[in-house]
This record gives sequence, structure tokens and C-alpha cells, in this order.
Amino acid sequence: MPEISKIVLAFSGGLDTSVILKWLQDTWGCEIVTFTADIGQGGEVEPARAKARQLGVREVFIEDLREEFVRDFVFPMFRANTVYEGEYLLGTSIARPLIAKRQIEIARETGAEAVSHGATGKGNDQVRFELGYYALQPDIRVIAPWREWDLTSREKLLKYAEKHSIPVEMKKKNGSPYSMDANLLHISYEGRILEDPAQEPEESMWRWSVSPEKAPDTAEYLELEYKQGDIIALNGKKLSPARVLAKLNELGGKHGIGRLDLVENRYVGMKSRGCYETPGGSIMLRSHRAIESITLDREVAHLKDELMPRYAALIYNGYWWSPEREMMQTMIDASQAHVNGWVRVKLYKGNVIVVGRDSKTDSLFDPHIATFEDDQGAYNQADAAGFIKLNALRMRIAANLKKRKNTEL
Repeated sequence: MPEISKIVLAFSGGLDTSVILKWLQDTWGCEIVTFTADIGQGGEVEPARAKARQLGVREVFIEDLREEFVRDFVFPMFRANTVYEGEYLLGTSIARPLIAKRQIEIARETGAEAVSHGATGKGNDQVRFELGYYALQPDIRVIAPWREWDLTSREKLLKYAEKHSIPVEMKKKNGSPYSMDANLLHISYEGRILEDPAQEPEESMWRWSVSPEKAPDTAEYLELEYKQGDIIALNGKKLSPARVLAKLNELGGKHGIGRLDLVENRYVGMKSRGCYETPGGSIMLRSHRAIESITLDREVAHLKDELMPRYAALIYNGYWWSPEREMMQTMIDASQAHVNGWVRVKLYKGNVIVVGRDSKTDSLFDPHIATFEDDQGAYNQADAAGFIKLNALRMRIAANLKKRKNTEL
């Protein structure tokens, strides 16, 4: 095996990657560079720097990627109304290609021969990270500690952390902490009681949202302005992509929006149970479908809906950098050229209710045709008779054949 002098570690500062950092130093005996992407996880960023320094890391990269994350990854995904298995808004999945991209760039900048991550050998993230690495630098060396070491449980990780004086957030007397992942789009929870899909999550687990029962008794209205499928303003105020999502998270969490308890099918083959909070994304999805409802041609909208599950699976499974995802993205983005206008929603006790939508420049909704009142000749209802008969022709032929066969019997 070629010698490795430097490894770039995707470092969150949490339990797993803190232990991995020390393990890499002890196992490989080389210099470790840590990279922490600030994609909206909040208070985890600076403690990650302190932990890295404490463990002797000389090159520490902590970068604010929030705007790039929302602009170049979250927004393009929401242009497709992307949902995995009918419910999951892909908060973890969509963050991995950005982290992989920047990690490879840092490896080139620092002369590192290898990269490492904290994803387990049972999960999807190992696939997402490594497909990204190889797509962007085919000859990169990948070190995946969870597939190599003997620290096979969270309890063993905690003992290792204690032995090496590595501080761990949310350490519990009765067991290990939840495995959590946070960014501007969502926060996820796995482990502990969630490993039994029959058990209801603890209310104390949730961090971003109140329960719908404790949400305000008064609804709140919100107006979102769209340009080419992306939100550019809230209640008339222009905001950057990251600020849009942060504000939607705040409002959605206040009204108990965006909680999800899901058993999903992982790419590696097993089922897993996780809980997610995606308040801003839940508002974005409902609102984007509303503006598309008046600006997209029927067949374009239906084609997007048919392709969306495939697009969602590509992101979930780690194929963001694949040619097929890029091809689909080109088509999706082209469909958004006329998705301009505004949507008004009502937020109330866990619900996002669309109450209005309009586009002054691109609406395909014609009230003169759609009206139940006198349309003054805009639509000839007699035309529908021939339309129906032509569409019924194949069924009439089949029915006549069935009738003849029954008569012959």
C-alpha cells in the first residue's frame, strides 16, 4: 500500500468524528487535516475547532458554506419537488455532495493523498461521500474507520472518548446519545429508543419545533415570492437563499411544522427508523407546488411528477455528481423558466395551508375559461362531446367485442 502522509477528515466535532480523529492519528501516524462545513448546524462549528486543536491538528478548515448549500444544492432539489418514499425531504442526503466536493478541493490544496469520513458501514452516507469523492477525483484514497476498526457500538465509542479525554455532547447516564445530523434544511435523529419502530419518540428529543399541540392558537400568514422556481422574498422582503431557509425554519418550527417519523429503505438494503425536523423545507415544498400549479403546462407538470421519484432516489443513493442527475437537472431547471409569482400560505398547528397564488407574467390560469358563470364564448362546451367519444373509442371497441363473445356463448 502506498504511504499516506496526510488525510483530510470530514469533521463535525461530534462523537463519531472526534473518536475517528484520534483513531486516525494513532492508526496511520500521519498528519490529519480537519474540514468542518458550516451548513447551518449552528453551535457545533466552533467547538469542532477547539476539539481539533485539542487533539493536535495543525490545519483546521472551517468554512461557511450556507449560501452555497442552499443556492446550489437545496434550491435545485426543491425545483423538482423532491421527496423520497413519499415523505423524506432528503436533508442529510443533499448535504453530502457539497461536503465531498469541498473535502476533495482541500485535499488538493494541502497535498493530502487520502480523505476520511465518519459514516458507518451500515448506512447511506458512506456511499454518498465516496461516490462523490471518486466522481471528483478518481484516484483518491478513502479511509472509512467504521469499516475497519473494532469500535462497533456507540457505547464503545463513548468508552474510547472517555479514555482519551474527548468531550461528548449530550452524554446520557442511561446510554449513548442520539445520532444527530443538522444543517439548514433539517435535523435528523437515530438510535436509542428510535431503534424500536413501535416506540413513540421522546418529546424532549425534538430541538427545532414545538409539538403541534403547543403551537400558537392563531394562524400566521406568509407570502413567498418566486423567480424561476426559487424563493427570492418573504412577505415582500428580499432575502438570500440561506436567509430564506433560516427564516422559514424559524416560522415553521414555531407552528409545529415539519416533524417526520419514518422507516425508510436504505440503499445498502436494510430498513432503518429515523426522525426528522424539516420545518422550512415543508413550507417550501407545499408553496413550490402551488406556484407551479398555475405556471406549468399540464404535461410538463405530470412529467416532472413521474421523473421525481427517480431524481429523489439518485440524491438519496449518492448520485448527485452522476451524469444522469445532471441531465435531469438541466430538464428540471428548464421547466422553471416561467415559475414566477407569489404564493400565500397559512401556518397553523403543524399544517401548511395554501390560501392563494398568482403570477402576473406567467399564469396559465384563465378565469374567462375556467369560470362557472357565462364565459361569453371563451369555451365551447359542445366540443367536449367529440373529445369524450374519441377517448372512449378503445373502450367501446373492447366492450363490443366482449358483448359479441357473450352472445356467442
